Amino acid sequence: MTKKTTNIILLMLIAAAAIIGAILYPSLPDKVASHWNAAGEADGTMSKFWGVFLLPMIMAGLFLLYLIIPRVDPLRANIESFRKHYNIFWVFMFAFFIYIFGLTMVWNLGHRFNFTMTIIPAMSALLYAIGFIIEKSKRNWFVGIRTPWTLSSDIVWEKTHKLGGKLFKVAAVLSLFGLFLRGESAIVATLIVPVMAVSVITIVYSYLEFRRQNK
Repeated sequence: MTKKTTNIILLMLIAAAAIIGAILYPSLPDKVASHWNAAGEADGTMSKFWGVFLLPMIMAGLFLLYLIIPRVDPLRANIESFRKHYNIFWVFMFAFFIYIFGLTMVWNLGHRFNFTMTIIPAMSALLYAIGFIIEKSKRNWFVGIRTPWTLSSDIVWEKTHKLGGKLFKVAAVLSLFGLFLRGESAIVATLIVPVMAVSVITIVYSYLEFRRQNK
């Protein structure tokens, strides 16, 4: 995916969120649900303006970050080497935000459903996309598993990210089991624990691999 195509898609998604929010604004309550617990029930609200336009604003800020990162990273040549995958990941992430935004609008228009169950497939897809870009990434300061040991060695970076990519994809599959289970403990077991486990495993692995490379 080229830079130009990615820029267009991301800007269109930002505009879509802002326009949809503006169209629906008069039909929404003064206080909109903005947070849901593990049981899928709303347990937090915010004012209508921020409930509608905060996410489009965040997406706009992230778009600037997407543009800036490849320019300011001291290892930007490495980012350019996997730029196509970098672009694809940002499109996935913005699509995820749009999905969450759509669910939030539907809920606040009065349609009730289990919010947590509806975001699990999207979370799974996002985790898989993270695994995808991690496997393709080269050493840089912004994207990937950035530990002192991966940033110090291309070999340690590559090995850690190959492992991390596979583990994130496994975590993505495990998270889908949350669709068949109920309760906060099930969500923790199928989503939060796998992601935390991947984080710990890759950090420890990068340290051990660095030590092995420098014996």
